[in-house]
Amino acid sequence: MATRMRRFLDRVAGFPFPVIAVLNGHALGGGAEVAVAADMRVAADDVRIGFTQARLGIMPAWGGAERLAELVGRSRAMLLIGSGMTLTAEAAERIGLIDLVVPRTGFDDGWREVASGFAKLPPNAARSMKHVIAAAKPSIHPTLEAEAVKRFAELWVADEHWVAAERADTERSRKSA
Repeated sequence: MATRMRRFLDRVAGFPFPVIAVLNGHALGGGAEVAVAADMRVAADDVRIGFTQARLGIMPAWGGAERLAELVGRSRAMLLIGSGMTLTAEAAERIGLIDLVVPRTGFDDGWREVASGFAKLPPNAARSMKHVIAAAKPSIHPTLEAEAVKRFAELWVADEHWVAAERADTERSRKSA
């Protein structure tokens, strides 16, 4: 599954036109990896985002670690992934993880305005912008795929992952009771 998802998100990142992730709800773990595969992220002001995989004793394996490092820098990416912390939309915007935060009350109009601006561009202009920016700062790293997936698989089968997963499940059950 890790290889499939990574390749799918590489296709999202490599789509020839700008891709906007619209965060209408929290983006945690794999959701954060999906969000960073897009070229831009627009979030409602009450949304949280975080690479929470470490809480389960695993790591991002769908290209999210590399993309996060490109967006926020190496040390911040290490902090966010290693700690599993979640950020508010405003905090994520301050560090460049979210590009635009829109109040919940006007969220649909806000993200649609951004998308409409891109949709109005001539197709060749949008494609050319994406091509040049992607060449300057690639968001697809095929040479890292095998290593990332291998390390993820090792972590997945490790006892520490299953202990953490059980602990998270127990905690979730306790909160819902």
